[in-house]
Amino acid sequence: NKEVTSVYLREVLDSKEFKKVKSPLIAALGKGISGNTVIANLQNMPHLLIAGATGSGKSVCMNVLIAGLLFKNRPRDLKLMIIDPKRVEMANYNEIPHLLAPVVTEPKKAAVALKWAVKEMETRYELFANRGVRDIDGYNEAISKDSDLEKLPYIVILIDELADLMMVSPSDVEDSICRLAQMARASGIHLVIATQRPSVDVITGLIKANIPSRIAFAVSSQTDSRTILDMGGAEKLLGNGDMLFHPVGASKPMRIQGAYISDKEVDAIVEFHKEQGNPQYEKELVDIQQLSIEEKTEVVDELLPDAVKLCIEQGHASISLLQRRLRIGYTRAARLMDIMDDKGYVGPYEGSKPREILIDFEQYQEYF
Repeated sequence: NKEVTSVYLREVLDSKEFKKVKSPLIAALGKGISGNTVIANLQNMPHLLIAGATGSGKSVCMNVLIAGLLFKNRPRDLKLMIIDPKRVEMANYNEIPHLLAPVVTEPKKAAVALKWAVKEMETRYELFANRGVRDIDGYNEAISKDSDLEKLPYIVILIDELADLMMVSPSDVEDSICRLAQMARASGIHLVIATQRPSVDVITGLIKANIPSRIAFAVSSQTDSRTILDMGGAEKLLGNGDMLFHPVGASKPMRIQGAYISDKEVDAIVEFHKEQGNPQYEKELVDIQQLSIEEKTEVVDELLPDAVKLCIEQGHASISLLQRRLRIGYTRAARLMDIMDDKGYVGPYEGSKPREILIDFEQYQEYF
């Protein structure tokens, strides 16, 4: 195919392939190299990892996925949790009736929101056990004759930049994502995670192992392509929505030209849904997000004075330093680093460089 042709979302939504599928969690992707419409069912995936360099089409793909889900589902059947640390890409979805909570923009609040999702998954499994059913469809069918009980909606969690979350609280985020990826399918909770940094510190081995369905947009190197797809190829893509889609169980990825949706169309979809009603936010989720930041600073670890003193002596702070010198595991060292960051003892995360120390011995003696 020598000529590149644009594929518009309307073409995919109007296609026979999209209309004939009854599943509520259908994702419109675009068209294959032979012009066939390609759609994906989140229920079968059951989670999706999207990666690609800046400007390759990731955020457009996320908007296309959301538009397809809104097209198929009423607010009572589907709830969305949108996490957007970049603060600009997804902010316009605020106040649509499908949202569980306002769009989450702070990484620390995002970690708390993911913990809520794990708790919600566990609550749903308790409900299933009490009813003697295996999954969300079985539960909703079982209670359909009981007018006092509400059906459980599907929940799709969309994360627009995983790298930002992994910088702030890597252990918490990785734990929550892995638990959801391993267990959440039957409870009706699905993850769609995007990142522009497909490196092993962002897409860790655990996250990769638990999210088998992947989309790769154009990346800068074969190494990045291997991180996403376990094979090269994404470095040769053309950009502007050109993607390789590797669904779970497929022997090799398929090449697709992703559907395009303009900002104007996104705004029109959002306005239409806002007119249908106000969002009914999950009160517990909103409350714990508001509490999370204050609570975070109150977390106390008995090793905190030793950790701060060690960092002042060494002139820098890093998780590996705490692990080695205090002889503690990664999770506790990461938590100590989070506390020191919250209290302003150390500077912000700067990639592979150690963090700067922001207090001296006099201040240390004053605090401790």
